[in-house]
Amino acid sequence: MAEWNPWQTLETLRREIDRVFEEPSVRREPFFRTAFLPGRAARQYPLLNLSEDKDAVYVEALAPGVDPSTLQVSVIGNTLNVVGEKRRVAGEVKPEAFHRSERATGKFVRHVELPVEVDEEKVEAQYNHGLLTVKLPKVEKAKPKQITVQVN
Repeated sequence: MAEWNPWQTLETLRREIDRVFEEPSVRREPFFRTAFLPGRAARQYPLLNLSEDKDAVYVEALAPGVDPSTLQVSVIGNTLNVVGEKRRVAGEVKPEAFHRSERATGKFVRHVELPVEVDEEKVEAQYNHGLLTVKLPKVEKAKPKQITVQVN
């Protein structure tokens, strides 16, 4: 049986706090507002995948239950910002009527540092069946250039 070590617990907490403050993102909101999911530690929301090809950067953000009218997607410099709100439930259900409420709700803000410079004027975003997809075309100078090698 493992013995509980309070110093190890504190060290784990310190590393988690350091990780939060070392994250390379621009924050315009307090860091605790970027996540509202219950659990042992706050998570960033929405969870996302970031990929790229030679022409664009692609973001797929998993955000089921988000009210599409609250979604705001913007690009400032090399940072993608996703803002929205996941509302409780539709209808007139009062909080005291719930026997259990495990699904998190509330406003969220997510800032994602992009790996290359993108053309802010050509960004496209779609929300379909709980999946937010964003296509961020690269600026011409960020696209890879094929260089011909001269053989003498």
